[in-house]
Amino acid sequence: MLPVRVLGAHEPQNVSEPHIFGMFCPFCRDSLAQGLLGRFDYAEGVTLTQSCIQYRQTFGSWRLHVPTVKWDYYSPMPNDVQSPHARKAHRAEIQRFREFLEQLTGQKLTNEKLDAAIALVNENRRLLHAIYEYRKEANPKVTGVEALYAALTAQFIDKAEHNAELKKVLAALPARKMAREEGIRFMTIGSENDDVAFMAMVESVGSTIVIDDQCSGTRYFWNESKPDADPIKAIAERYCDRPACPTKDYPNHTRFDHVLNLAKDYKAQAAVFLQQKFCDPHEGDYPDLKRHLEAAGIPTLFLEFDITSPIEPFRIRIEAFLETLREDDLF
Repeated sequence: MLPVRVLGAHEPQNVSEPHIFGMFCPFCRDSLAQGLLGRFDYAEGVTLTQSCIQYRQTFGSWRLHVPTVKWDYYSPMPNDVQSPHARKAHRAEIQRFREFLEQLTGQKLTNEKLDAAIALVNENRRLLHAIYEYRKEANPKVTGVEALYAALTAQFIDKAEHNAELKKVLAALPARKMAREEGIRFMTIGSENDDVAFMAMVESVGSTIVIDDQCSGTRYFWNESKPDADPIKAIAERYCDRPACPTKDYPNHTRFDHVLNLAKDYKAQAAVFLQQKFCDPHEGDYPDLKRHLEAAGIPTLFLEFDITSPIEPFRIRIEAFLETLREDDLF
């Protein structure tokens, strides 16, 4: 079985409104639209792990109204991952998912198979980390757009094939010569980001995106599964330990210092919040995280995204932000 992540296409559509509210976030609406339009008709099943209520309804609509879906599975994940009961509860849910897959495929998912899969995925995470290390350099050998492609393709391609391609990239990077100006080093912050056109625009006007805190970027691969005699426990605890998004970052806000440390490690000079419209968890976090970064001397810009991104208005705002930074003699 090959798992692929459901993503949107950033194109106008009018098919999702009968199924989910227009005030749900654009990522939810766009993802559902791609299912309704048949873009994922090669996928026989659909699964979801608990994230937010809006995407929960997207999943419900997908499994009911996308005709090619033959099976579905919903895996509840504790939102309160800091609770002492979270790991035990999540391990039980992952074990139930294991049993479901065994019944679905007619194959036993032995510990040996799971250990081999964990090792393969951990290797993928290490290779992506190695790619991202090049972004710490002055005038990085890896641009933000290229890093986005590296992280996104990991979520669609067989991991062994992806690892082989990443190794080729890593072998070529030391000799790479960049024929572009670095400009101001940006960090992007938000939920999901697969908007290549926006990222390319930002890097075309005098900046380089050097790091992100997003679920489609660093949060996808940042930590590994730790060795354990029980592979289900190792998998479950890895997800409880991963860098938190706002839906799973309470009562202690671990995310704020994690984001700030990323900005410092990658020498980000400013941060751009890519806010999915109507995304309540990230919007609720924004004021405090903004203050946290700006108190450390990292200026911020807030942009609100819909299904289609207004590239030219965003270009004007990015250029104005860059000009302000330079006029204030910050850089």
